[in-house]
Amino acid sequence: MRTLHHPRLDEITVEGILYALADPVRVEIFARLAASECGRNCSTFLEVQDCRLPKSTLSQHFRVLREAGLIRSERRGVEMISSTRCAELADRFGPMLRAIVDAYERQKQSPRHDTPPG
Repeated sequence: MRTLHHPRLDEITVEGILYALADPVRVEIFARLAASECGRNCSTFLEVQDCRLPKSTLSQHFRVLREAGLIRSERRGVEMISSTRCAELADRFGPMLRAIVDAYERQKQSPRHDTPPG
């Protein structure tokens, strides 16, 4: 079984975090994990943003989040349990992650304006 890569805290960058959270599916996964009090099984995210995701696509999203340093994943038997590294990351990046998640939640609540003003 392959070892999962989790970057050390000093290897995590703002650019890597922003890249990982730039995808709407990944930011939704991260926001839901951040709102959870404990680690969650990957299969609880098979449906994200009213869309059913193939397991291979979901695995790719979790890999990007993990390699950016945003989550920690561990195998428990055949399951993969993931949780955020928010507490660790707050020491290094201050309130940045909380601000991103809060902005994402506000964006979800506001109506979308698909037509340009004018």
